Amino acid sequence: MLAAEWVNNTLCIDTGCVFGGKLTAFRWPERELVEVPAIRIWSEPVRPLGASIQEKSVQADADSMLDIQDISGRRWIETGLNGRVVVAEENASAALEVMSRFAVAPQWLVYLPPTMSPSETSGDAGWLERPEEAFAYFRERGVAEVVCEEKHMGSRAVVALCRTAQAARSRFGISGDETGAIWTRTGRSFFSDNAMTEGLLGRLRASVDAAGLWEELQTDWLLLDAEIMPWSAKANTLIEGQYGPVAASSAAGLRLGCEALERAKARGVEVADLLTRFADRAERAGKYATAWSPYVWPVSGVDDLKVAPFHLLASEGRVWFDHDHIWHMSLADRLATESVVAHTKWRTIDLADAGACAEAVSWWETLTGSGGEGMVVKPRDFVSRGKKGLIQPALKVRGREYLRIIYGPEYDAPDNLVRLRERHLSGKRNLALSEFALGHEALKRFVAKEPLRRIHECVFAVLALESEPIDPRL
Repeated sequence: MLAAEWVNNTLCIDTGCVFGGKLTAFRWPERELVEVPAIRIWSEPVRPLGASIQEKSVQADADSMLDIQDISGRRWIETGLNGRVVVAEENASAALEVMSRFAVAPQWLVYLPPTMSPSETSGDAGWLERPEEAFAYFRERGVAEVVCEEKHMGSRAVVALCRTAQAARSRFGISGDETGAIWTRTGRSFFSDNAMTEGLLGRLRASVDAAGLWEELQTDWLLLDAEIMPWSAKANTLIEGQYGPVAASSAAGLRLGCEALERAKARGVEVADLLTRFADRAERAGKYATAWSPYVWPVSGVDDLKVAPFHLLASEGRVWFDHDHIWHMSLADRLATESVVAHTKWRTIDLADAGACAEAVSWWETLTGSGGEGMVVKPRDFVSRGKKGLIQPALKVRGREYLRIIYGPEYDAPDNLVRLRERHLSGKRNLALSEFALGHEALKRFVAKEPLRRIHECVFAVLALESEPIDPRL
């Protein structure tokens, strides 16, 4: 039972949770929350929630508390890359629960990555996506050179990697002993086990040590955009609860259907066309059942994980969007010397060179034919502009069998492809540009040591925009 007492026209409710001799109270009839001196301190905290003055980051000094008023309602956020981004009130409401209940500590959450649009729909028979359309998109917008990167089939992750726990406390305002954090595209902690997080951070730190990046970049922290594999490390429940049952039921049902049709055919019933159709469907269901096998393996510890970094987002005093993707991928290659860091295949393509483009298409066909998800095509410059403004920062081109996971076993049947080719990409494209600009703005504000609420305004907006009603399969 809670104890309550009136103090100076304020109803003080004793929750038993008192920190620093103060508690939160509800003032009536004004209906506002205020912080007042505690009536009594029942127990001194063993570990204060707040960091000491010496340990606080600049953000914590400037703005130690986030206010719901800073993110609620309709918001207009000015970005350096793409002008004003508008966040509707309903989008902000949809993101509030995720951010407040499930996200990592706000001191870590200084960036969320943008969504990525696929290429235009291919007109080639039997295909939904092919690289030719991605090359044409950039060529038409005046981009001369692109970087093609292998698209690993894992889970997107942002990694805040600090050289020491003291560096984490001084720069991010963390009060504990963490040496970094790893979070998903929705701001949740990537691992539920802190030991797994610290173990992986330790492996990544060893790679950074070996590459000499701390000294080269004059920093004691890095923010990396990466893919963590296997896919099953995060998606195992999805595989077991959704994809697996669909594969098993479709295989069993179509097998029984084919057997029944074979018996009918043996009795002289004219079912040849129907049997051909069912056999074709059974073949597609078989492909669906094995489509995700290259992306699944057991994970019992850090040794079973692979991390593929592809962007160095920021470090002390710098946002690295002003360096092209060749620089970023070259840096990723330098990190891929320790067992946990995977090498990402990549190449540059001159879009005016037809032969080079054809070779890139063959390379993509080899990647996807051997179980790869596909590739990402990016302008060489991290930020590219054309006559109509900001150009898409990246387009994904997914392979035929990976798309089978996304769209279903029979997506590439001729009748289904006709329908899928009507997909509309404009909403996804606009969303990708807005989120890209917001991510860049958040990083600029963090590096400039602006208040935490200013950074979270942009980060929260990215999550809010993700609630836009856009086909999640795109």
